[in-house]
Amino acid sequence: MRDLSSQLAHVKTVAIAGHVRPDGDCVGSCLATYNYIATWYPQIQVDIYLEPIPNIFKFLKNSDKIRSSCDNDQAYDLCIVQDCGDVGRLGDAVKYFETAAKTICIDHHMSNASFADENYIFPETSSTSELIFELIGEEKITREIAECIYVGMVHDTGMFQYSSTSAKTMQAAGVLMEKGIDFSKIVDDTFYTKTYAQNKILGQALLNSRLFLEGSVIATAVSRAEMERFQVLPKHLEGIVSQLRVTKGVEAAIFLYENEDGTWKVSMRSNGKANVAEIAMKHDGGGHVRAAGATMDGKPEDILGRLCSEIERQLHD
Repeated sequence: MRDLSSQLAHVKTVAIAGHVRPDGDCVGSCLATYNYIATWYPQIQVDIYLEPIPNIFKFLKNSDKIRSSCDNDQAYDLCIVQDCGDVGRLGDAVKYFETAAKTICIDHHMSNASFADENYIFPETSSTSELIFELIGEEKITREIAECIYVGMVHDTGMFQYSSTSAKTMQAAGVLMEKGIDFSKIVDDTFYTKTYAQNKILGQALLNSRLFLEGSVIATAVSRAEMERFQVLPKHLEGIVSQLRVTKGVEAAIFLYENEDGTWKVSMRSNGKANVAEIAMKHDGGGHVRAAGATMDGKPEDILGRLCSEIERQLHD
């Protein structure tokens, strides 16, 4: 696939979808694609399907057009799925993927199984949003599209600090800044600013934390009861695992929170020696070498025991 424009010839209807519990890269890349089609191809009907997005991203153009209900039974000419490593992560929007005449997957997860008709997957790239930047082309990126892409890049690079950040990433960010975006406000409002409740649950998570494997792994868990006590939702727990990761001397960080059905959402981060994507894939999850996740059953202490054993094997290989 050379660019997005080549995929839109003779197409009348397009559905865009991303992974469940959409994060900054998922929201930013999907809205960038939506705005690109809506702006430059007004003759095409385009719909975007995502689960409810965090409020911090609702300033992005056409975020109010996101459909969180999948009760529409339309079969689309083209379904573009973004930032999604497998069909199971599409949630209810999977039906638009399954009934579309053609499907495209744009993603940067190393665990992606190339499940679409056409796949544009580059695990070395910082974010799906950076891939969308390349596929749209600089001349077609408006200020509103630039805001979407910048949000995605900022969030999936941890403010350009992760190892996936390349010279190309920074050059793309420079182009986006020249489009007139308020880049410092975007960073403050979507990456750094936290509510009082978010700061309190972060504090609780840090108090709950323990060191494993002689201090090489740090881990913590937040139960449903604690989430209810601090009045936070899963989307408010963003950033906790990254705060754990920067603890001096650790090689990996693990964060668990309890889902409504009693399972546990697992987020893992590595400082380089551990391949957490490999571990996540063993538990039907996925991600990147240094950032990955899964959903697991059991008591949190048993889950942490299993994960630490797998990390220990990697560290001693």
